Amino acid sequence: MEDSRTAATATSPAMSTPGLTAKNLHHQHNTSLSYNFIVIITLSLVSVVVVFAIFLIVVMFRRLKSVEKHNGCNESGSINNSTSSRFIARTTINFESSPDLKARCLYVGYKGVQVFTYKELEQATDNFSEINVIGNGGFGVVYKGFLADGTMAAIKRLHRDGKQMERVFRMEVDLLSRLNCPYLVKLLGYCADQHHRLLIYEFMVNGALQQHLHCPGNQHRPLDWGNRLIIALDCARALEFLHEHASPTVIHRDLTCSNILLDENLQAKVSDFGLAKMGSDKVNGQISTRVLGTTGYLAPEYASKGKLTTKSDVYSYGVVLLQLLTGRVPVDIKRPPEEHVLVSWALPRLTNRDKVDEMVDPAIQGQYSKKDLIQVAAIAAMCVQPEADYRPLMVDVVQSLIPIVKSSNSISSSGSH
Repeated sequence: MEDSRTAATATSPAMSTPGLTAKNLHHQHNTSLSYNFIVIITLSLVSVVVVFAIFLIVVMFRRLKSVEKHNGCNESGSINNSTSSRFIARTTINFESSPDLKARCLYVGYKGVQVFTYKELEQATDNFSEINVIGNGGFGVVYKGFLADGTMAAIKRLHRDGKQMERVFRMEVDLLSRLNCPYLVKLLGYCADQHHRLLIYEFMVNGALQQHLHCPGNQHRPLDWGNRLIIALDCARALEFLHEHASPTVIHRDLTCSNILLDENLQAKVSDFGLAKMGSDKVNGQISTRVLGTTGYLAPEYASKGKLTTKSDVYSYGVVLLQLLTGRVPVDIKRPPEEHVLVSWALPRLTNRDKVDEMVDPAIQGQYSKKDLIQVAAIAAMCVQPEADYRPLMVDVVQSLIPIVKSSNSISSSGSH
């Protein structure tokens, strides 16, 4: 009996071992599942945090980039500190990112330039009365008007020509509001009220040079020799500023006698920057672009190949100088065939001392110095050279004209006494 009990007792632990093992395995299995679940949740949370952090970084980067672009349009940045010039460029303009009209970057306001409503300009011009029309160009009609403070102004209402009109408007406001030069017409303000685009300029009492040279009458007296020299110097200084002291370089691209305005003292100022182009910072930097401008003033390389440089402006200036000398228009089909194109007719005479007198405007009535005439004719001849490389820089033209103007003034002063 005892042996059988002993055997039973001895076998009971062995009988219970499988039950204990199952419990242990079940516990271990639950522990493993809990650990895996925690790991999965942790990894998911970390992934979400990482993705969210990346999203925030991208958003912040885009916002920072947007702010920098906005500031590029509005801040008055670096100033041209050239000691050789008395002109100041208020800012270095980033024209490669020109103000976007839709983004309203243009309309945040410029220093010294007022924003007008269309209604205010209607009142200033008597509802754009035809009586107040003082000019009519390719981009719009110009009216004489009186602003609310009594200031007389020239108000240009641009034609509704879509993209081209917007570009002209943008360029005029962006350029003239940032550049300060006494030889550029001053922009008083602008209007961008709905689809209306208007530009408000200082009023130039004596109108355009074109009228004095080619339409003299009761309103516009003929210009004497001294006046013509001073006007030539004023225009040269305007281009010198645009080419040498503005940053980046500005190519006017449409310098004509109709875009040169005269104030009450017959001081000349260059206007109409709607076609202006930003030049390369490199010496003799060249831009390839579609041909825009006025027939008779276009440089050969620009008219034929669309190659635009500051020397293109020099050529146009040379044509203006020829008009001041001769009183002729750039292209005149009413004259004999050999005299149709002013430059072609004038070039052989400009460097011929015996024939240079033949080309002088009869309106001057011989009241000029032969020595000064020869020097001015030589400058004109250099400016209208067919090869751009042979044309001078405007800074050299200015330095050449200054002593001629001084000489002419001294002769006039002594003559008046």
